[in-house]
Amino acid sequence: MVGAVTASRQSASGVAARPGGSLRVLLRVAVHGFLLTGAITTVFPFYWMLVSSLKSNTEATASPPTFWPKALQWANYGSAWASAPFGRYFLNTIIVSVCQVVGVLLVASLAAYAFARMEFHGKNAVFTVFLATLMIPGEVTLIPNFVIVTKWLGWYDTYQAQVVPYLGSVFAIFLLRQFFMSIPKDLEDAAVMDGCGQLRFLWSIVVPLSRPALITVGLLNFLGAWNAFLWPLLVTRGAAMRPIQVGLSAFSTDGGTRYAELMAASTFVILPTAVIYLIAQRYFVEGITRTGLKG
Repeated sequence: MVGAVTASRQSASGVAARPGGSLRVLLRVAVHGFLLTGAITTVFPFYWMLVSSLKSNTEATASPPTFWPKALQWANYGSAWASAPFGRYFLNTIIVSVCQVVGVLLVASLAAYAFARMEFHGKNAVFTVFLATLMIPGEVTLIPNFVIVTKWLGWYDTYQAQVVPYLGSVFAIFLLRQFFMSIPKDLEDAAVMDGCGQLRFLWSIVVPLSRPALITVGLLNFLGAWNAFLWPLLVTRGAAMRPIQVGLSAFSTDGGTRYAELMAASTFVILPTAVIYLIAQRYFVEGITRTGLKG
């Protein structure tokens, strides 16, 4: 009798808990469905680029589209590489990207340290003005920067025209400042007691502890430099100085666009950035996560 009563209670409690359990399952299915949809939406353009790079130009523009090539056209990659001096484009892009990353890290580290760890009159006001410049669209400063670089400095069709305007990255300064502020004050006090100056404390203690943030800043600036198109197009004249993204315009002419070769070229253009991101993604996530946390 007691066993029957206990069984009936368990059955009743199971029936009562079942609607809540079903709701949790439905919620979990909905969340996973949403995430799966987002993942497919993100990956599909890359899939379409790869598939289109293996089609003929006729099939790449066919309607309705085909989701897999009728015949794999591996020759598109060789044809795309031979269509423009991509070797020179890659060299230019590597030089500009590396110089820009090194310059941004150097300038941003010094500026961020001053805003985070040093005291001077008007610090907060100056930093507020710095942040306010983030609200200005880049197109607004395009013409003034072009006049300064080409007319005043005479840097038209040079590497420095593509590097110097980007060295003062306000976002990089902001990101590093927030990370530098998370370093405990006790470390600075101990360093000062040992006779450590500001620069030595920065390079010997702050920079090694801020490796995730520095890698994040470097990665973001590298991607920005690698994908730059409009500014290099304005300040360069020919293939001798132009980067890889401008080189992709060789496939769009008055006679039309060779989409299959363009997709093949786009594939080997984004491949280095994808590899670098996969290698550095752990530091990238850690740098974004820890930024703004005070220790």
